[in-house]
Amino acid sequence: MSRLRFGYFMAPFHVPGRNPTAALERDLEMAVHLDKLGYDEVWYGEHHSAGSEIIASPEIMIAAAAQRAPRITFGTGVTSLSYHNPLWAADRIMQLDHLTRGRTVFGIGPGSLPTDSAMIGLDPTDTRELLSENLDIVVRLLRGETVSAKTRTHELFDAKLQLAPFSPGGIEIALAAVASPTGPRLAGRYGLGLISIGATLSADGFDALAHHWNVMEERAETHGTSVDRSQWRLAGPFHIAETEAQARKQVEYGIEEWFDYFQHVAAFPQMAVSGSRLTEMIDFINEAGIGVIGTPEQARAQVQRLWDQSGGFGCMLQMGHDWANPEDTKRSAELFADEVFPHFQEQAQPTLDAASLARSVREGHAKKQMEAVDHMTRKYEQEVSAKG
Repeated sequence: MSRLRFGYFMAPFHVPGRNPTAALERDLEMAVHLDKLGYDEVWYGEHHSAGSEIIASPEIMIAAAAQRAPRITFGTGVTSLSYHNPLWAADRIMQLDHLTRGRTVFGIGPGSLPTDSAMIGLDPTDTRELLSENLDIVVRLLRGETVSAKTRTHELFDAKLQLAPFSPGGIEIALAAVASPTGPRLAGRYGLGLISIGATLSADGFDALAHHWNVMEERAETHGTSVDRSQWRLAGPFHIAETEAQARKQVEYGIEEWFDYFQHVAAFPQMAVSGSRLTEMIDFINEAGIGVIGTPEQARAQVQRLWDQSGGFGCMLQMGHDWANPEDTKRSAELFADEVFPHFQEQAQPTLDAASLARSVREGHAKKQMEAVDHMTRKYEQEVSAKG
């Protein structure tokens, strides 16, 4: 297994009616915490309605977080490209690429909330059609081309970006996907990355993982591009504690509000969850296989299951969900870093091997240690005797 990266995907989810200023501050503080723990990536989403996913501009969040967290890579998770003039979207991400010194990934999707797109006169079919058109423009602009193009919402005349990317390799782009082949199809066509956001939130999403990669490879071969599994990210929900009983108790803090959002507020059936009582909700997460509420060992098993199902990927993103209070949420992220990362980053086995070897020779070395003490004791006694 190659080194697997780990990250955190914050759409985010926050309970309506609570202090939004404090919630946004916690989202920034979480990036600092994850940076210190050695996480590789943090992603912030874009939403404009429904009261829970309150980040309107992932670019603004990243600009603020990047000043506090100096190492970690940030992604727009995702920019709803169908809502924007593609020229300005490309221009903003180019600026952000410089502000973060190349630590930005441009995550792109059509927009997930119909209540968002309805406010600008677009339905879900419109946004998916516009995604393809706008993505083509953005890819060309980021490659330094001059673009003239017309979509149903915007027209460009000899458009060109005034900055080149900070990094010689340019800005990494990743397409969002749930269960349909839309994201993988476009990612394969342009040789881009993929974020399987619904990777574990439904049986369809899980079953689609291997299919996603097959679609990407087929489209890449057709269009003469190449795709890389290291640029494939899977997102799923986790909350872990020292024991499963602790984890289950901790998520009582906010899991009911999270379920209510996906069951009754967000018109996003791809993220279907089941359960009407608290215990049913907790059991559903574990028993349906969409995530883990439990221990680091259970989290390791889930990551391995996703690896096996998909055939391998580059980064595992934990979905932010506010199931637990902020302190327990941070502790969960810490346990994940301490006890899950090493098993997928070739760091666990060397220390286990070293401990095993030391255990196997301990008796012999302990005997020699005692012999050395006895030797020096006798030597000292001889020195004292000779002096007297």
